[in-house]
Amino acid sequence: MISANNVTYRVGKKALFEDVNIKFTEGNCYGLIGANGAGKSTFLKILSGELDTTNGTISVTPGERISFLVQDHFKYDEYQVLETVIMGNKRLYDIMKEKDAIYAKADFTEEDGVRAAELETEFAEMNGWEAEADAESLLNGLGVETEHHYEQMANLDGNLKVKVLLAQALFGSPDILLLDEPTNHLDLNAIEWLEEFLINFENTVIVVSHDRYFLNKVCTQIADIDYGKIRLFAGNYDFWFESSQLLVRQMKEENRKKEEKIKELKEFISRFSANASKSKQATSRKKALEKIELDAMVPSSRKYPYIDFRPEREIGNDVLMVEGLSKTIDGEVILKDVSFMINRTDKVAFVGGNERAKTVFFQIINGEMEPDEGYYKWGITTSQSYFPKDPGKEFDNDITIAEWLTQYSEIKDATYVRGFLGRMLFAGEDGVKRLRVLSGGEKVRCLLSKLMISNANVLILDEPTNHLDMESITALNNGLLKFPGVLLFTTRDHQIVQSTANRIIEFMPDGTIIDKMGTYDEYLAADMSAGKRMIYTTNEDDESND
Repeated sequence: MISANNVTYRVGKKALFEDVNIKFTEGNCYGLIGANGAGKSTFLKILSGELDTTNGTISVTPGERISFLVQDHFKYDEYQVLETVIMGNKRLYDIMKEKDAIYAKADFTEEDGVRAAELETEFAEMNGWEAEADAESLLNGLGVETEHHYEQMANLDGNLKVKVLLAQALFGSPDILLLDEPTNHLDLNAIEWLEEFLINFENTVIVVSHDRYFLNKVCTQIADIDYGKIRLFAGNYDFWFESSQLLVRQMKEENRKKEEKIKELKEFISRFSANASKSKQATSRKKALEKIELDAMVPSSRKYPYIDFRPEREIGNDVLMVEGLSKTIDGEVILKDVSFMINRTDKVAFVGGNERAKTVFFQIINGEMEPDEGYYKWGITTSQSYFPKDPGKEFDNDITIAEWLTQYSEIKDATYVRGFLGRMLFAGEDGVKRLRVLSGGEKVRCLLSKLMISNANVLILDEPTNHLDMESITALNNGLLKFPGVLLFTTRDHQIVQSTANRIIEFMPDGTIIDKMGTYDEYLAADMSAGKRMIYTTNEDDESND
């Protein structure tokens, strides 16, 4: 067990959380959730001992080992892969190194023999003889092939490094496992393996993730950071969401009933306080009135934008024809003879590890880049609005948000434009913010405002969930589900793809495509090798993910 006892943590004058009391027990997987900046990663660091509390203490059952996912991808560059994994159990690794040093001595003494025997005993008790086999099993499960096991960490690419560091955290069945965004940079096969590992893990797990699909699969409880507190909810992410919304509704309804009672009592007191025959009743109601207290509605740190895409014009049968598109950049084949037709009911998710191909394709059909061969043609009833992966120069100027959005609106009325900004949480003074100073999340919300105000019937979105918190991702998911037009999109959010797409187009490493009707999960189930080609990476968020 690990617990926080009256824990407060302050950054300057701001308290991320205050007087937190919470216990994490064996056999449970806790999803630690909260808005950007709420303190998720900070709380994991406090539990691991990396950060000290401002007040309060962290208690761990004596003798229990804490393991956590290291975020520094270069920390172990001088070590071999297998060695790096075993270092996840520091005591076992130290024993191995000390044993090796003793046996390597030229002048082996009697004292060395006694010490070696002690170490061998402890080594055996810790299942040290199985350490390499266990480490290899973890690496293989996560998709790190045997050929890499004796390589230097410095020679691995970023995705493989993350898998090795995850294997290190999992190594040796730690008593308490702390994971901060463990699915980043993993292909779907590795994510599925990790899900099964955590589902069957018998000790304590505390995980931070923006992946709702993952949290639903592995979590038995949700630890919600909000209102400066941490509250536990039994169940997975979806159950937490329903429960938290229900609690808020119940509190509002209870306050509404109390307000009605207060109004009723005040009216009676006002009418009969001067009436001698009713004075006792008026006095009684005054006492009752004094006892009624409204529940304090503390403002949540969570804010849900309202995303609603409404096409101005209904789309016709002819949407998009793509014929023989090919593109080579700097000698690399990006697209190779790509052909397909988009129909009026299509919601198409473009998937696969070939991320450059998806972006180049979107740039071509939006007129930002010319193909080397082939062509595309939009139907005459279509109107397109494009969310680029890298907005680049779009925000590299000093005009205000309101001025920027007005140029994309047919209606130039300031109140009308600010209404769209308000839906995306740019309230009041935020409308006069300059584009150049916006954070990553603010830029994304601006681009989504642009899509809404365009009233287009075809939306093209290239990784719109980058930099968004879970509340905004949920709002975007809901907005896409309601959209009646055509969707062409790519995203790393499994739940958005699964719930929204009715057609999957995968860009292969050689620039060709696989085109299938059906949901994402159906596509993956039909092609067992597809999971290895789906690599989910996450850009660093410009906004704090604490």
